[in-house]
Amino acid sequence: MLANMTHRTETEETAVEKLWRAVIASTVEEWVNGPLRQKREAERFLFDDDRDYRTVCYSAGINPDHLRVRLEKIRARQTGDAASRN
Repeated sequence: MLANMTHRTETEETAVEKLWRAVIASTVEEWVNGPLRQKREAERFLFDDDRDYRTVCYSAGINPDHLRVRLEKIRARQTGDAASRN
């Protein structure tokens, strides 16, 4: 019985992590491709919000600092691309 409870908990945790990963993926998608208002809201969450951002990342099983570093690289590339077009 304990083995079944442990397995169920692991499965539920995996499902919860998948759900939060989907939330992060959706937010990144909005930041990259969404309408201007959604882009700004997503950017605020991804780069300026420390409390909720960290909670969501930890719930997704993602290191928030590592993700933010990767997102900063994307933002720098986007900024560089926009500057080179002007």
